[in-house]
Amino acid sequence: MDPPGDEHAQYNVIQGENKKEKLDLLSREELMDKVRAMELHIRQLRNIIAKSSSTTNGKPDKRKHREFNHDKFRRRHILLRFCYLGWDYQGLASQEDTARTIEAELFRCLQLTRLVRCRQTANYHRCGRTDKGVSAFSQVISLDVRSQQLADPADPTAAATLSPEQEINYPAILNKVLPAEIRALCWSPADPEASARFDCRARTYRYFFPRGDLNIQAMCEAAGRLCGHHDFRNLCKMDVGNGVIEYRRRLERVTITPVDGPAAGGGGGGGGGGGDGGYQMYQLEVRGNAFLWHQIRCMVAVLFLVGEGLEEPSVIDQLLDVETNPRKPQYSMASELPLNLFDVDYDSVRWHCDPAVLRAVAETLQRLWTQSAVRAAMLREMLTELTARHGEQPSAQTRCLTSGVRPRVYTPLLRRPTCDSLEERVDHYVKRRKLDPAILESAVSVAGGRVSDAAGEANACSRRSVCDDRW
Repeated sequence: MDPPGDEHAQYNVIQGENKKEKLDLLSREELMDKVRAMELHIRQLRNIIAKSSSTTNGKPDKRKHREFNHDKFRRRHILLRFCYLGWDYQGLASQEDTARTIEAELFRCLQLTRLVRCRQTANYHRCGRTDKGVSAFSQVISLDVRSQQLADPADPTAAATLSPEQEINYPAILNKVLPAEIRALCWSPADPEASARFDCRARTYRYFFPRGDLNIQAMCEAAGRLCGHHDFRNLCKMDVGNGVIEYRRRLERVTITPVDGPAAGGGGGGGGGGGDGGYQMYQLEVRGNAFLWHQIRCMVAVLFLVGEGLEEPSVIDQLLDVETNPRKPQYSMASELPLNLFDVDYDSVRWHCDPAVLRAVAETLQRLWTQSAVRAAMLREMLTELTARHGEQPSAQTRCLTSGVRPRVYTPLLRRPTCDSLEERVDHYVKRRKLDPAILESAVSVAGGRVSDAAGEANACSRRSVCDDRW
């Protein structure tokens, strides 16, 4: 009989100490024998658990091993629109060294719901490749999915002909298994050759930031200079190793506005944050058809320097003048967390949206917003109380949105050390035999201005570069 009450606990302690003393007396060979015996016992237990979980009432569970027959159903090509909060993900695109990506979660759920057999056979394209930490409200993919319509034995490859109202509710079924940070919104039937990436007519991004001590009016002036067709090699991260040598892009619109107010640029455009203590939120909105790697984040970084009064708005013109400044100055990019792919445009696409699905998505986003808003309100009140007690309120809210150590003495962009020029980068990769030597001649032609604006834009839009639309 076990000792009662406290004596029972004391008894267990004594027994544990005795076992420890016995292990201390064992030789190395005896300890190894005990480890092998324990490993054998663990394997036996695992086999017992696996065997018991594979049976139901003593009978094998045949349903668990039944393969889903995709060949019984027709397939159809669709566009799927979805949103995600990418703050805790390693980017949209699948990666070999991590499963924490948007695409990995998406295809896990597509296969779990038996909508696709695998990615390799899905005829898959994405609208834009967002990097680590970047979010999207209107990401679009194109792919082949299972239809509700049964296959025709006489023509097994025939595509589905059901109307969207008769078809599977793809967003609803996916949202049942997707993480809360990823939500499908709507879908549209598409032609088999339709591509979410190459058929996209325009993309719009938004970058959110607090006013802080920024001069919004100066930033608006600088942002306006980015509109139009320019060579953005000094406002992006070059990816010559992947064959990208054309850096001309056209931006249709670049604006800075309050998140919940009228357009900026009028009253209160100076620094200091006005009467809101610098906590008023603003957004940079950029619309274009194709973008370069980290282009938005580099643009924001320079606009922040203008807003802090460290650079003049005219620095944009100087950075866009690649004949005078062919080498990019060294500077840190802006943070990826405030960046969002907010809208995409397609011609002749009719999105089918289920009101019940959109209502459920809104409830999910409301829950996430409530959690974030409560934290933000708590921090704001703590800051207000600190200001009331000490009478000093810094306006450095945007400082954390740029990486790197801030020097005591600021060095203007055009006086800083520079990166290699486009020609030097191309020459480097040609010598390493990673690029065709003919590309070097093409790069020299582009740098020398012998490519017309129209040809440059057509080249930028038609080339299927891995660098486009990575922000």
